[in-house]
Amino acid sequence: MFQMGGVGPMLGQAHHFRIYAPEKIDYAVNRYTNEAKRLYGVIDRRLAESKYLAGDSYTIADIATFPWLRSWEKQGIVLTDYPHLKRWFDEINARPAVQKGTTMFVDVRQPVADDKAKEILFGATQYAKR
Repeated sequence: MFQMGGVGPMLGQAHHFRIYAPEKIDYAVNRYTNEAKRLYGVIDRRLAESKYLAGDSYTIADIATFPWLRSWEKQGIVLTDYPHLKRWFDEINARPAVQKGTTMFVDVRQPVADDKAKEILFGATQYAKR
């Protein structure tokens, strides 16, 4: 629930306002960057007590949260500020299945590079019936 109710939505907003928003709104950029830092702090404190998010075993909690943290630089985060999270991140990132999935994702992902793509994702077109 933490990932679905906090990590995903808030880091998604951080990405949107820091990278994709057609106009930079300082209030929004600061609000979601600060929320990203808060969430990273919550995760770091949890990982100071536990090897993984839900305990001593790698679980769906780690699997669901990890992808949101892959773009930490774009969220205004300095990963070394969160040493327990960095340990966890590096360990998960080194897993062969994670590397395979990440490579596949990077190979097929298309950047949002032009105005048409931005309109489809973030403009009125996103609400059009398909």
